[in-house]
Amino acid sequence: MSIDMHCHTKVSDGSVSVDELIFIARRMGINSLAITDHDTFAGAKRALVLGERYGLNIILGAELSSFSKKFGKELHILCYMCDYPDRLEGICSKNTKARKKFNLGVINQISKYYPISLGMVSNKSRGSSNIFKNHIIQAIMDSGCIMPIYSIVYKKIFDSNIEFKFNPGYCEPEEIINQVHQAGGVAILAHPKESDLEDVIPELIGLGIDGLEIYHPSVSPNYSENLLKIAQKYELLTTGGSDFHGMYSFASRCLNSFGTSETEIKKMISKKLKLKRSI
Repeated sequence: MSIDMHCHTKVSDGSVSVDELIFIARRMGINSLAITDHDTFAGAKRALVLGERYGLNIILGAELSSFSKKFGKELHILCYMCDYPDRLEGICSKNTKARKKFNLGVINQISKYYPISLGMVSNKSRGSSNIFKNHIIQAIMDSGCIMPIYSIVYKKIFDSNIEFKFNPGYCEPEEIINQVHQAGGVAILAHPKESDLEDVIPELIGLGIDGLEIYHPSVSPNYSENLLKIAQKYELLTTGGSDFHGMYSFASRCLNSFGTSETEIKKMISKKLKLKRSI
C-alpha cells in the first residue's frame, strides 16, 4: 500500500491546489495521503471531501510550528488523526499571527535591498492561509533580480543570521504536544535532520512526543537507522513522507518518494486509542 504522510498545498506553502494534489496522488497510484499544511486543517478538510469522492483515503493532518526557547530552535510537529481539530484552532491562530508578523518584518527589511512591496508578496500568497517564504522569493523573482526560486538569495535571506532574524513567537513544543493529545491526535516530530534537532529529541520524548519522521528527503539511510534505534528504544511511532511542495522545493520531491508502512499506520491508530483512554 502506498502511503505518503507529509505533503503541502496552496493552502500553506505548496504550489498546487488540494484538488490538483488529489489528482496527482490518484494518477500515481497512492492509496492513502495526509495533507499537512502549516498551522491549518483547511486543506486536509477539503481533501477529506474529495478523497471520499474519488476513492482516496485521506488522513487528517497538519504541521504545527513550534519554537523551543530552551534550545533556541524552531521545530515542527505533525498532528495526525485528530478527532477534534477545532480544539487546535487557538494554536493555529497564534502561530498564523506569529508567522505573519515575522514575515512582515522580513519583507520590511528585504524591501531595502530588492524592489518589492507588501502588495506584490500578498498577490503571491492568494489562496494561502498566510504569507510564506516562497511568496517573498516569488516577488523578488518578479522584480527580475533572481532566478531560480531557491537560489543563493534564498539561503542568504532565510538561512543566515542577518539583521531581521528573530524568534517568530510560535508556541512551545510542550503546549502543542499536550493540545494535540487533548484533541485526540498523535504528535510526530517532523524532519529532525533537516531542522537539526538531534539534541532536542530526548527533551521531546520527555514531553510526550509520540513518534519521529524518520523517512524524509533530508534523511540519509544511515541517519534513518539511527532514528529508528531511538524510536525502538523509546517505543515511538515512525513515519515517512515526501514533504511535497510542488515546485516550491529545493530539489525534486515526488509524492510517495518517501512513505509510511501500513503496519505503522495501524500502530498509530492503536496509539491514538490508548491516548484517548488515558485522557
